[in-house]
Amino acid sequence: MSDDFRARARAWLEANAPRRRAAEDEDEASPTTLADQKAFQAKLYDAGFAGITWPKAYGGQGLTGLEQIVWSQEARDFDLPNGAFFIGLSMPGNTILEIGSEQQKKRYLPPMLRGEEIWCQLFSEPGAGSDVASLQTSAVRDGDQWVLNGQKVWTSGAQYSDFGAIIARTDPTKPKHGGISMFIVDMHAPGVTVRPLKVATGHTPFNEVFFDNVRIPANALIGEENKGWDAAVVMLRFERIAIGTMGGSRTNPLGYDSLRDLAAGLGRINEPGVRRSLAELYARSRGVGLFATLLREEAQAGRMPGARGSVAKLAGSELGRFAGNVAADVLGDQLAAYDSDELAAVATMIVAAPGSAIAGGTSEIQRNIIGERVLGLAKDPGVDRSTPFNQLRVGTQRQN
Repeated sequence: MSDDFRARARAWLEANAPRRRAAEDEDEASPTTLADQKAFQAKLYDAGFAGITWPKAYGGQGLTGLEQIVWSQEARDFDLPNGAFFIGLSMPGNTILEIGSEQQKKRYLPPMLRGEEIWCQLFSEPGAGSDVASLQTSAVRDGDQWVLNGQKVWTSGAQYSDFGAIIARTDPTKPKHGGISMFIVDMHAPGVTVRPLKVATGHTPFNEVFFDNVRIPANALIGEENKGWDAAVVMLRFERIAIGTMGGSRTNPLGYDSLRDLAAGLGRINEPGVRRSLAELYARSRGVGLFATLLREEAQAGRMPGARGSVAKLAGSELGRFAGNVAADVLGDQLAAYDSDELAAVATMIVAAPGSAIAGGTSEIQRNIIGERVLGLAKDPGVDRSTPFNQLRVGTQRQN
């Protein structure tokens, strides 16, 4: 079975997906529009390669982790133009599959797999970043609906998403982890406002999202009322595994191959300091890549890595920052006065690299998770864990 599946996957990829380009050919690639991504995802679904391990009842293929591993192995040399679906399928999709109602699974999962609907995740707030449980976005029950008010921030893909998975406070009299619920929100509903956020690179990958008396149906609740923190932990687990096991592109401007070639082009490849830095980058990259492969294959085989996903996420963040330092060493003073698109791409990635230690949970948070849940170390004291949320001075409540 796996040999037949591999042959079919390889043939389909060769016929339908572009191979990864060399770094110097990146500027020749045509830009991929959202319509292109939706069309590709639909082709992927029709060919039987979307939701490989998801049940057939919800639009999946009902296959095993072995087929998923085979697909990942065959797809690694191709650029699959469907990144807009990464968050939805990896995070809200898997969460609904695990804890959503039967109605939610049948309504939302098939269109997600077919590329008809795009999803985002709405957790962080201006006053609740690393301490997500301090969130103040509220959802108040009104008959057979909930009324949502508040603000979220750093939301990737909100500008083109159709739905989002959002956590909101439904009972402020409970301790902060106990009065939260998770909902499905229509991103096109009246009262939803999405504003892009420009980062240091000049790009706008994130958004702030405002909810003003947004009405959502009672059956939009994911999991149980006031048990949203449990649902959030499930989604965060999927998020860290997804980020930590993404794998690096061979065309990454901060990747070993790219920086080695850049050093050679600048005539610096034989300098001892540069060679040492490149050798360490290669070793770190291989270590992170092999660990990511291990976790990915475990997950695809049905053995979820759990908190070890934070190890992969932390290692990837540290690798990105180290690679940025190596690139700065290789470029030297040319970093301040680059004159080519190739060097511009490297400079942009250097500026962006520190963000990897924040997105998806800061490195400090990952270290806490690793210490407590992987190594079994004692937790830090949580003096506010039993205090009703409306009695805490957190976030904007400090001003009251």
